[in-house]
Amino acid sequence: MAESTEFLYPEKWLSRASAGDRVACELRMRIISGILESGTVLSENKLAADFNVSRSPIREALKILASENIIRLERMGAVVVGLGEKEYSEIYDVRILIESFVFERLVRMDTEELVMELSKIVEMMKVAIKYRDADEFSYQDVLFHETIIRSINHSYIRMIWDNLKPVMESLILLSMRNRFKENAEDFTRVINNHQLYIDAIKLKDRDLMIQSFHQNFDDVQEKVEDLYMAQQMLSKGVEQQND
Repeated sequence: MAESTEFLYPEKWLSRASAGDRVACELRMRIISGILESGTVLSENKLAADFNVSRSPIREALKILASENIIRLERMGAVVVGLGEKEYSEIYDVRILIESFVFERLVRMDTEELVMELSKIVEMMKVAIKYRDADEFSYQDVLFHETIIRSINHSYIRMIWDNLKPVMESLILLSMRNRFKENAEDFTRVINNHQLYIDAIKLKDRDLMIQSFHQNFDDVQEKVEDLYMAQQMLSKGVEQQND
């Protein structure tokens, strides 16, 4: 790893990842955080040196990031595209589309086991809040929504989610790390929102589901603002390290 840049992606989440996936996870975080700005040209040789790997995992990582549209592959090398406010909003649009579809399937299913599993995840989220562990909270938050999506056993919906998940995960990580520092008391509201979601599934209540969606997704603008604040904090930290 490059000495001047802190490792942003949680190391404990990478135990089974290939070298290429490890590089992709870290570069994704640096791009979404704003450390690697839009227009930056990424050199395979420099990245291989920074990550202490051969060029093959670097190429693998760049292909992954290009498929997510956060970099662009050109003859001169890979160019950072990044994510703007439009992309952030569109990501949450897709989440709402997916989860609305999933809920309509759940209305016709036995959801008792799913409700129990989601309740366990919420308890783990509460533990993460108690110990101010933003990374664990983020992991459980993503798992909560993934558990709902996977419960209907729809292969193509799952494929869309799997394609969306890496960028979503990075956005949530950065946002939650910032929230734990700047607005920790807000997590009571976040937990209540997730409990409302569980209640909607348990009761198969569409009105409650719509309310829970508003509670969970209407703060998209807040999340974007959180991310911009996190970007500024990270950029300042990197500048201080380099001074």
